[in-house]
Amino acid sequence: MKAGAREGTGVTTLDEADKKARLERARETGLFRYSLVQELAEAGLAPAERGRRARGLAGRVHDGPGGQPVTVSVQTLGRWRRLYQAGGFDALVPSPRQCQPRTPAEVLAVAEALKREKPERTAAQVRRILGLTAGWAPSDRTLQRLFERLELNAPWREQEEQRAFGRFECTRPNEMWTGDTLHGPVIGGSKSYLFAFLDDHSRAVMGARWAYHDDVVRMAAAFRPALQRRGVPKAIYLDNGSAFADAWLLRGCAVLGIKLIHSRPGKPEGRGKIERLFRTVRDQFLVEIGDGAGIADLAEMNRLFQAWLETVYHQAVHSETGEAPIARWAKAAPAERAVPDPATLREAFLWSERRKATKTALVSLHGNSYQVDAWLAGRTVELVFDPFDLGHAEVRLAGKPAGTAVPFTVGRHRHPKTRTDGGQDRTEPAPTGIDYLAALGDRHDAGLREQVSYRSLTGCSQQQQDEEKKEGKQDRKEEKGRG
Repeated sequence: MKAGAREGTGVTTLDEADKKARLERARETGLFRYSLVQELAEAGLAPAERGRRARGLAGRVHDGPGGQPVTVSVQTLGRWRRLYQAGGFDALVPSPRQCQPRTPAEVLAVAEALKREKPERTAAQVRRILGLTAGWAPSDRTLQRLFERLELNAPWREQEEQRAFGRFECTRPNEMWTGDTLHGPVIGGSKSYLFAFLDDHSRAVMGARWAYHDDVVRMAAAFRPALQRRGVPKAIYLDNGSAFADAWLLRGCAVLGIKLIHSRPGKPEGRGKIERLFRTVRDQFLVEIGDGAGIADLAEMNRLFQAWLETVYHQAVHSETGEAPIARWAKAAPAERAVPDPATLREAFLWSERRKATKTALVSLHGNSYQVDAWLAGRTVELVFDPFDLGHAEVRLAGKPAGTAVPFTVGRHRHPKTRTDGGQDRTEPAPTGIDYLAALGDRHDAGLREQVSYRSLTGCSQQQQDEEKKEGKQDRKEEKGRG
């Protein structure tokens, strides 16, 4: 059957599948370009510093769309930056049109062999040789892109020499956060994970939460309260784990204006502070938890951890800074720790996917069908939604609001990534001896209950307040008697 022969039947044709695949590749390309451009598009960046950063990016190999190694020139980075500043993220998404014709693979293989044979040969020289021997050759630019992709333009480098890295520390709070995941004990029948975000300057923990899954949903459950309570950092430094490499995180950082930095694989420099935090967590907190049999569930685990964090870790003087972490972080100026407004924060934590509306103005999303406005039929729209509520989705076209997607057929109410636990049996707590963490938890809870009352400001005791009430009643009786 030819592609497109079954229109109107609801069956995806080969043509439609190819178009959808190319749209997804274009979106991945846009996200990759933004991950590089964000370092060059900072407000107030001096041209000299921008040029230094661009040269640094151009001198590295990046994991491009699809995971293939990619190198980018300084000129290309400058062009992407200008596109982003003029049109935002959508300007970085290339047109998904397929380029035809393509250079035959056998011709490129011969060009590669010629270059490897004599690395000093230029693209123009290789083109001349191909033109003479094969009668046809691709353009110089095509050959240059091939050699750049295969890293044949750079001179041969011996094994990278080892460098000594000096200590680095941000100059102000909220200048950069570092995030990572710690594998914890089995709690209530399931393995636990700690997501934590550490302020580089103060060593204060901006947000932390124990969860049963090492994924982006649970990471967001720790990241969002940190933003609400501590403000928005200028940058965030993460590893390349699946929870920190999700497309949602890149979108959320773009909305909040956070520069997202991933450590290079095999090059964990700059992650020493949070690794030191995790060592402290193991030595002072997890040592008391043991195998986790004494903890009923994650709620109890998080309660005890917050108690230890606020009453012990944040109050202890750090050996390197000479100050308590929370006291050092409190020196931040109000502008440096300003929290985002609720609307912006909500937008940052929404997910989005692109779908093409059918001729009947229907779009599908994870097994559900939605009705969009009739004028969007046949167009590719962006569906913006809460992963925990697929019953509602906003529709956008070219980054602008285009109505609401009305549920037509809903079989799934939550995104597949928001899976819940399997309901394993939970073990009963069996504490013995002195329960250090329970004592910390009680002390922390007691501190939260101590709220300032208006009466306490007057300095009157309860007995004095009772006497004042009696005197007031007596005065009212005497006034009635005189009347």
